[in-house]
Amino acid sequence: MKIWSVLLLLAASIALVPLPAAADDTVVARVNGVDIKQSDLDFAASEVGTRLSNYTAQDRKRVLLQYVIENELMAEAGEKDKVNSAANFPARVKYHERRALRDAFFDASISNAVSEEAAKKIYDEKIGSVKPEQEIHARHILVATEAEAKEVAERLKKGEDFATVAKEKSKDTSAEGGDLGFFARGQMLKPFEDAAFALEVGQVSEPVQTQFGWHIIKVEEKRDQPLPTFDQVKEAIRIQLVQQKAQEVVTGLRDAAKIDVVDPELKKSMEDAAAKGEGTPDQTPDDQAAPDEQAAPDEQPGDAAGKN
Repeated sequence: MKIWSVLLLLAASIALVPLPAAADDTVVARVNGVDIKQSDLDFAASEVGTRLSNYTAQDRKRVLLQYVIENELMAEAGEKDKVNSAANFPARVKYHERRALRDAFFDASISNAVSEEAAKKIYDEKIGSVKPEQEIHARHILVATEAEAKEVAERLKKGEDFATVAKEKSKDTSAEGGDLGFFARGQMLKPFEDAAFALEVGQVSEPVQTQFGWHIIKVEEKRDQPLPTFDQVKEAIRIQLVQQKAQEVVTGLRDAAKIDVVDPELKKSMEDAAAKGEGTPDQTPDDQAAPDEQAAPDEQPGDAAGKN
């Protein structure tokens, strides 16, 4: 693929919204007597959909409606101010008309050409070759010194309840009763992980030292890490297939076209970028996450065990 076509592929990563049939194109609002229809929301989703990926379906629809209403209000204000009389306005209209044709072609020849059956085939092939990773459910008791750890170990050997002792003695107050939940390899500090995965279910470790202190570990369960279902990943697979299809189509169109970059600086810049394997950024500002996306909390249960 010629790297200059990357901008044309960005739409492959947006929300792929099927446009409604004419009979289903219901009116959802009116602005100064102008109908706002479901198709207007769908067109808006194809334009700004990725910025709404963290919203619920209901909130997403509300935000899209607000966007379309504001668009209509500013368009009306533009008509009132006669901005459509500006010398460059016809060129702007022509650009957006070409963009609309491009979007319609993308929907018809690329997005709609990728079926759910194709995504299911990829899923079956990938999942069939994946070996489930083992994960364990463990508890731990964290103390400051080896002497304390040995004392705790003795109490447990005498039959005291692990969770009860953890509540009394453990410095890791974020893990209720010492419970770390399930984790796989690579999520804990190595000394802790090595000791935990060497245990059988129900077995309690000898004292284990990490940078946080001394741990006593108990394994509650072992299981194969659940693999994602098709429903959980089908949209991600479909987006990848759409990107591949877009690459094939755009490459074919470029190879069959006569393209002459007239501006000498632009021509050299594009040729230099092609030689270096550099393209346009993978995302434009419109493709960034919604600004009110919540950040992850600074600490999670099990931080004192080194859990990532």
